[in-house]
Amino acid sequence: MANTIVKTQTEQVESFLGNTVQQLNDFLNEVTLSSLISETSGTKAYVELLLANTRRLTVFCDEGHNACQVILKGAPFRKSAAEKVLYNIYHQCIEEFFAPKNDAWYEDSRSAYTGKNSIQFHETPPETLKAVIRQLESDFQTIREELEYYETDYRTKMIQSN
Repeated sequence: MANTIVKTQTEQVESFLGNTVQQLNDFLNEVTLSSLISETSGTKAYVELLLANTRRLTVFCDEGHNACQVILKGAPFRKSAAEKVLYNIYHQCIEEFFAPKNDAWYEDSRSAYTGKNSIQFHETPPETLKAVIRQLESDFQTIREELEYYETDYRTKMIQSN
């Protein structure tokens, strides 16, 4: 039974990451630094930081997507390997979305009470980039809620096995 739940979650995450990578790649393939700078009153350095974080997020999501595909293609389904992949996706993809390494944007923890988007920018972002982030935000929130379990459960299992 537990294998079925983990496999279903892996399939859900694989689909989510595939869609996310597609959207981010579509954006990155169409945009230029100069076009983004012309959309905002923010600084060039900030727009470069936003682009760098978007590229980084795309790479992490693509790696997670590939890892899910490998797990799902394997027969028999390996629950422990899938749990490890989901744990890593939570830390690399989900956390990177809500709190990027270079702090180009941040999550407003009060957004749950205000009904507003949780991702806030330090400067005025280009509208096209802001739209992509807003479009992805609810799906990232949904997957984060699905995978929060692995934050504690996987770590607990690793400690107990040592």
